[in-house]
Amino acid sequence: MLCWFVVTVAQAQTLRVGVLQFGTVNWELEVVQSHRLLEAYDIELEVVPLASENALAVALQGGRVDLIVSDWLWAARQRDAGRAYQFAPYSLSVGAVMVAPEAGIGSVEELAGHQLGIAGGPVDKTWILLRAYARRVHGLDLDSAVEPAYAAPPMINALMRDGRLSAAINFWHYNARLQAIGMQPLVTVERMLEELGITPVPPLLGWVFAEAWAKENREALRHFLEATYQAKAILAADYYEVWESLRAMVKPENEPMFEALKAGYRAGIPERYGDAEIAAAQRLFQVLAAEGGGELTGGVRRLAPAVFWDGFRLP
Repeated sequence: MLCWFVVTVAQAQTLRVGVLQFGTVNWELEVVQSHRLLEAYDIELEVVPLASENALAVALQGGRVDLIVSDWLWAARQRDAGRAYQFAPYSLSVGAVMVAPEAGIGSVEELAGHQLGIAGGPVDKTWILLRAYARRVHGLDLDSAVEPAYAAPPMINALMRDGRLSAAINFWHYNARLQAIGMQPLVTVERMLEELGITPVPPLLGWVFAEAWAKENREALRHFLEATYQAKAILAADYYEVWESLRAMVKPENEPMFEALKAGYRAGIPERYGDAEIAAAQRLFQVLAAEGGGELTGGVRRLAPAVFWDGFRLP
């Protein structure tokens, strides 16, 4: 008599992660994959490159991907519209207002009369935070004191480099490139938050995902987040060979720029995330809402605790 045995091989679970095609999130995910940080949990990543922030949002909303990097304000607006998304920390995204040394701008008050380049448009959160900071701490109305110049991030940097702008707000990795060519931070987001009484600095960017999906995939999501923080630790340790393997992704123009980008990445790594950081995010939301109005918040009145996923904390 013949006996047949059927061996069932468990399939790895796949997490679909939407990323900007040339975004810095790719650096971290490459380390997760190259170091096989999810292999022990039978989790595989499908990295889905997309062309824009809007494309990321559409992909998440349409179920094409499971996670994207966005901010808690976007997640809150989605929840208010009936789409229950949640947030887990990715980066502090500590930016700054950058100035050209030859412009002679040594204080926020001295921005008056200058054009200010702004990469994120009229509702850029750093621009709105700067306005609130200038008004509350320095008594300066930046809406009338400066001339905003809105442009794409690469154009803002080109205008700064060519001397056609004296000051600019850009995303952190573009700021790092500016610093590598001699531009200087006038005031950082961290300093603005501290002087506004918002401490500790809350993570501004995070992994965003559907609440229902998180409930069904709680362990996989937790393992994924833990793996990304292992990748952060590897990158924070500044291992030469690891960063060298990422050079083609980072695309530094020279060694000083490479070092500036590494330092900027490390500065954004959250070290703590818990009730204090969530409370700080809620206080920051109130400041942004008061300064930016409904155009920024979409009518959301408060940053609900349910926005912040309860399955991940940092000591």
